Amino acid sequence: MKKFLIILGIIAFNSLCNAQNLKTHNVQVGETVESIAKLYKITPQDIYALNPDARSNFSLNSVLIIPKSFIPKSISSEVVKELISYKVYKVRRKETLFGIAQKFNVTVEEIKAHNKELYSKSLRRGDKIYIPQFKMTTNQISTQVIQKYTVLPKEGKWRIAYKFGISVPDLEALNPAMGPFLKAGQQLNVPNISDTDKKVIEEDDYGYYTVKAKEGFFRLEKKLGLTQEQLELLNPELIDQGLKLGMVLKIPKRSIQNIATETFPIVNLSDSLVDFSPKKMALLLPFKTKSIDFDSLNLAKIQLKRDGFINISTDFYAGVVMAIDSAKRLGISTKLEVFDTNAQPLDLKTVLLQTNFSNFDAVLGPITTQNLELIAKYVEKDSVPVISPFVKTKNIYHNLFQTIPDETWMRTKMINYVKSDTIPHQTLIIYDAKNLATANYLKTEFPEATLLTSKKDDEGLEQFFLMLEDVQAALLSGRTLVFLESNNVGFVSNVTSMLNAMNGITILKDEDDNETEIDRDIFLMTTSKNRAFEGSNISNYDLSNLHFQYPSVNFDSQFSEAFEQRYIQQFGTFPNKYAIRGFDVTMDILLRLSKFGTLYTQTSSFQTAYLENKFQYVLQPYGGYKNEAGYILKYEDLQIVKVQD
Repeated sequence: MKKFLIILGIIAFNSLCNAQNLKTHNVQVGETVESIAKLYKITPQDIYALNPDARSNFSLNSVLIIPKSFIPKSISSEVVKELISYKVYKVRRKETLFGIAQKFNVTVEEIKAHNKELYSKSLRRGDKIYIPQFKMTTNQISTQVIQKYTVLPKEGKWRIAYKFGISVPDLEALNPAMGPFLKAGQQLNVPNISDTDKKVIEEDDYGYYTVKAKEGFFRLEKKLGLTQEQLELLNPELIDQGLKLGMVLKIPKRSIQNIATETFPIVNLSDSLVDFSPKKMALLLPFKTKSIDFDSLNLAKIQLKRDGFINISTDFYAGVVMAIDSAKRLGISTKLEVFDTNAQPLDLKTVLLQTNFSNFDAVLGPITTQNLELIAKYVEKDSVPVISPFVKTKNIYHNLFQTIPDETWMRTKMINYVKSDTIPHQTLIIYDAKNLATANYLKTEFPEATLLTSKKDDEGLEQFFLMLEDVQAALLSGRTLVFLESNNVGFVSNVTSMLNAMNGITILKDEDDNETEIDRDIFLMTTSKNRAFEGSNISNYDLSNLHFQYPSVNFDSQFSEAFEQRYIQQFGTFPNKYAIRGFDVTMDILLRLSKFGTLYTQTSSFQTAYLENKFQYVLQPYGGYKNEAGYILKYEDLQIVKVQD
């Protein structure tokens, strides 16, 4: 009889729920009445009205009655593993994948997913493998808002997450078996964004920002100028989920401008090294030993002097050797293997066929784009990082580190630096035909600016000069910021000399000999300082008098006399920019490997700096890493000084 009454009670309860359009909810770990109310888009009072006992008896696994009309079609809870870092582990004698997985509380498949070579070869003693470190979170996913998406060529996780307004961890939560890298044609679960939502995402007044490690609301307010309430208004998911690493936030474009001018702390990695295991590094450079005629000493000297590849390679190699020696003094031993690419893809392919690169901690070089892409693609499956010391490529390789900052990033840094100038001024943009696109971009950033382009003859051919009257008419009295965008040394010489002549107090006379005094304060700048600004006809006095400012990859503020003396003692000559870059890039690689055990780590919140170069590698939305560290420099009293990191 008792069981019968219980069954009747259950039937009656279900009938009541259906009649009143109600549903039940089992309380999960970490949930509160307020969070559940937000989940179902109701108020806490609505819950208390149907569940009076919830005020005094609210606990894990307790059952609440919820108005069904507000409920998403399907809510499921699941434990999500959020990848936060890697641990580099050296395999010991007789260890197995299963034993290592048990040791670090991960699965064998998770280890293989981050060590691709283990799919095809057995584990060996002494192997270094990446152990993924996860953060466990409980996510609630509504199947009502999920759709299928086909991955396009060259699309990475960050790009897809950006496209659908979610974080990478959320994308991985929707696709537990997606793996570390995506393939074109792969099917993924993604949020179902309505046309209205898409319109909001594509609004011109807004951009996007990806949350970095250890960033809280206070940090974001300092960086973006937006309070927590403002961020939550633009990104309602913050209210429920909180701020998470990798989350893509919608923010006003004016806030994005603050990012490029943000300063990051410069960290000395040598103060906190933890991994002193020997580092194995490959150096690929075009020494072109095959083409040098060693039978004739005089001919060999001529070849060495004339061939630019050989000169760059030998100087860069000297810097690498100096860095390895400096690292050794810190307790870091390095096994360096040098390969001659001969600047030819065929020679590099021969090297690849004869060498197992999967055991290297890093590959430095080559210095030609075609060979760089060839090696990056070849070792990508083994997750071996490839560091490009000079050249850049638009093609995407997840293991590629580009050490030269992107021109667009440098231009944006310069523009935002100029925008931070709050002193009243006018803006003048002077350019030639080849830099029309840059001039137009500057005009969109500075709508009130005046444009001046170089003169053309009757046939439309550019003459690379400006008339004095045109420049005088554009330069008003007071403060003027002048952008000069040109790669022509004659045009740069013509403009800088005229601007310097008009800088300061000048007296103008009209037709009746009436004098007018004009006091100008001219600041010359460019978004791209090229060889045209270093021509023999360009006066450093003019540039200094015009406070010439520009973005730069390197600055020799930290050049040490001790390094110079050591270099002269070892190589018998002064180090040039290639030798210094070889030292800086190599030293940074070795210190990062000894500090973090890997180069694949989120270190975008700080910078490292050495003799002339600094580094801040940022994971790109499409994949791969780019250095986003540079300087704003200025000519002052015939010296070059740093005005912004």
